[in-house]
Amino acid sequence: MSKIPDHFQIDRKMLELLVCPLTKGNLRYDEKAGELVSLKAALAYPVRDGIPILLPSEARVLDDDETS
Repeated sequence: MSKIPDHFQIDRKMLELLVCPLTKGNLRYDEKAGELVSLKAALAYPVRDGIPILLPSEARVLDDDETS
């Protein structure tokens, strides 16, 4: 079985259904970083093997320049 790359394309319909678990706000997919970004929470959730990991404990805190 081949490994799906970390930067696997997220299904756009699935992205429309996903929300930030903390704010319930929209998520933006950053294809280059392979992350789902919540500007409202200032967090970036990783996507591993094409699977969004929507756990706040796994999220990266965004820098100030990333939230503007």
